[in-house]
Amino acid sequence: MPIRSLFIANRGEIAVRIIRAARELGIETIQAYSDADADSLAVQIADRSVNVGRPHATKSYLNIEGMVEAARQSGADAVHPGYGFLAENPDFADAVAAAGMVFVGPDGNTIRMMGDKVSARQAAIRAGVPVVPGSEGRIEDPSKARALAEEIGFPVMIKAAAGGGGRGIRIAASMEEFEQALPQARAEAQAAFGDGGLYIEKVIGQARHIEVQVLGDGTDVVHCFERECSLQRRRQKVWEEAPSASLTQDIRDSLCDSAVALARAVNYSGAGTVEYLYDDQTGDYYFIEMNTRIQVEHPATEWITGIDLVAEMLRIADGQPLRLAQDDVICHGHAIEVRLNAEDPANGFMPFPGVVGDLRLPGGPGVRFDSMLYSGYAIPPFYDSLLGKLIVWADTREAAIIRLDSALSELEIAGVKTTKPLFRALAADDAVRSGAVHTKWLEGWLEDNATNLT
Repeated sequence: MPIRSLFIANRGEIAVRIIRAARELGIETIQAYSDADADSLAVQIADRSVNVGRPHATKSYLNIEGMVEAARQSGADAVHPGYGFLAENPDFADAVAAAGMVFVGPDGNTIRMMGDKVSARQAAIRAGVPVVPGSEGRIEDPSKARALAEEIGFPVMIKAAAGGGGRGIRIAASMEEFEQALPQARAEAQAAFGDGGLYIEKVIGQARHIEVQVLGDGTDVVHCFERECSLQRRRQKVWEEAPSASLTQDIRDSLCDSAVALARAVNYSGAGTVEYLYDDQTGDYYFIEMNTRIQVEHPATEWITGIDLVAEMLRIADGQPLRLAQDDVICHGHAIEVRLNAEDPANGFMPFPGVVGDLRLPGGPGVRFDSMLYSGYAIPPFYDSLLGKLIVWADTREAAIIRLDSALSELEIAGVKTTKPLFRALAADDAVRSGAVHTKWLEGWLEDNATNLT
């Protein structure tokens, strides 16, 4: 059955993005919204909208039963989960399918397998993809955990098997720290994810974070090249680039081919991202996880390939075979995306909800701004602080950084503090301009520079 109407089980800028892609495909859009989002841009531009509950996410966007029932009663043919909230919840995918609707993404079994870091690691090993040295499965016995940590060598990383988004991670530099961190990590994982399972990995010092965008239809898979996401704060990405300037062509080919091999091995359907740590001193790379959804940073890949990833997700969910052969996917130029959050970077990145005053968005060739903002919009305090994403493209990385700084200088969001000063400072930094960064670099830089970000 073709998809004629689409229920969007998310909010904010990704909901707006999905609405726009669906509209171009002639698909009716039905926007879910909480009481706090009744005046959101997504509600205003969707064909229809449905209230799904109270402001707190557990009463609305995270309520599987309520969300599925709302979608069913709306008459939707399909449900797009966006990212965050229920996007990687296998029970939600199963419930959507059981209600007779299409889930836009992989099925529940694939989400379940790749969402559990241990089973995803095992799938990568079976596919011949390099993994970080660590436990082969979940660590249940503390004595075996201690023995493995000694064998791997400190520092080690204790990670929640069901974790994601940089959460549920503890690093131990010694056995004493390991003994303290293990029960804390188990309790934290149980509280955050409802699953106290843990596994252990070797810490790769000063690694880069590289991720490969894949598209699959359950049989065939192609990659859309890679993004580098090494500029992170508290393991959360803030600045992403496509492609990575740190890879040689041989390593790029090998890394992207390995991502395709893994996605093909699990019969992947939809858009997904295979994430790696990359040691640019040795040229070694290691699989760390797979995100079974569209990523926040997907527009950077769309710039360099010209592929509308959200539209392709919808076509695949509609039962159409993958339209692209690998030779059709061509990388051109360089793209950078930065995440504009309602936070005060000079004050510990304190959240800063408020009412948007005058709004001036940047424009010109190679400039894109994905957001849900408009003048007079009251930013709800109940959700994450992402306001929008500024994405620029140019022929070279150097030109893209110049264009980014120019676009940031035009951008004005009155009434709230944002992370704009952080990105202007980073665009001017010599290490960022030369690409001499790693996943821990920004944390150190902020210790010296955060108070100046006004």
